[in-house]
Amino acid sequence: MIRLAISKGRILEQALKTLKKVNISCQVDPLNSRKLIIPTNLQNLEIIIIKASDVPLYIDSGKIDLGIVGVDTLMEDDKNNHFRLRDMTISKCKLVVAGKAKTKYFNNMKVATKYPKVAKKYFENIGFQCSILELYGSIELAPVLGLSDFIVDIVETGKTLEENGLREHDIIANVSSLLIANKVSYKLKRKEIDSIIGKIKL
Repeated sequence: MIRLAISKGRILEQALKTLKKVNISCQVDPLNSRKLIIPTNLQNLEIIIIKASDVPLYIDSGKIDLGIVGVDTLMEDDKNNHFRLRDMTISKCKLVVAGKAKTKYFNNMKVATKYPKVAKKYFENIGFQCSILELYGSIELAPVLGLSDFIVDIVETGKTLEENGLREHDIIANVSSLLIANKVSYKLKRKEIDSIIGKIKL
């Protein structure tokens, strides 16, 4: 049995559409069910629905064989205990630094983000020290209300930034979703995994 983890939200919606195009379908609709382990029309494939940040942990542990997860999550996880098999070319967006238009970078600035490792590393690489505030919702509010000077967050269209008086200052990375595999699983179940991957023609 091959277990494929897909992170909740936009990635799940788009991944299901991609799988459906190659005749891989769920026996229960993951978007309208609380079931977390979903059987598919393939006898040897189950889909596991989990939070994006948990996908690398489950993959690295070997409890799950394959995962579809955003590059941003893998950048923050930063362990690389997996093989990156394929860019699924879904859920495309950008990981950016944003803030008020006239705010400049300075040492010991405050940066709000749910990507603390990525943010700290980015600013260190361009020569600035910063204080990280970990937030996990409505991050755009932080600079608007003066809680932080900048944010590091995912942006798709930039409309939310614009409507809250913020703008992009830098792009840290262009993001899409990757298909990854546990290293041991890929060696032991190579034939089964390749058979499933072979169906996904992008």
